[in-house]
Amino acid sequence: MTSTMPKIITDTSCLILLSKIGQLNLLNELYSEVWVTQEIVNEYGAGLPKFIKISRVKPKFVRLLWQIDKGEASAISLALESGYLLAIDDLKARNVAFNLKLKITGTLGLLVKAKKSGLIDSVKDQLKAIEKTDFRLSEDVKKIVLIQANELN
Repeated sequence: MTSTMPKIITDTSCLILLSKIGQLNLLNELYSEVWVTQEIVNEYGAGLPKFIKISRVKPKFVRLLWQIDKGEASAISLALESGYLLAIDDLKARNVAFNLKLKITGTLGLLVKAKKSGLIDSVKDQLKAIEKTDFRLSEDVKKIVLIQANELN
């Protein structure tokens, strides 16, 4: 029995953070398909790798805009349409996705999965790289992630 790799939708923040730490290709190695919306492409502002597919979403995501930004709303809408895993970091957007019963992860969850899959040696090293960016992590979040990665010592 062969398992098929899952498909994922990613929000802008995940793309930006993975790019900043030089790990954007992990998405291609962990997932059979990586999807974004045109709104996310616009927010990202740089060229995306060829493995990332772009989907248009139905206008229903507009009703989410009063709570979260356009990219996050479009990603959530696409996840609702497709049923794919959603990678999203913003707490307010994660709460919206959770309340809609979507399957979610974040950039840090992707790094833990990459370690467990043997694609990276150390989540701790990736957290050190993240600390050099403008992305802020609480000590509690770092501890939880290191526990999940079996790297807390």
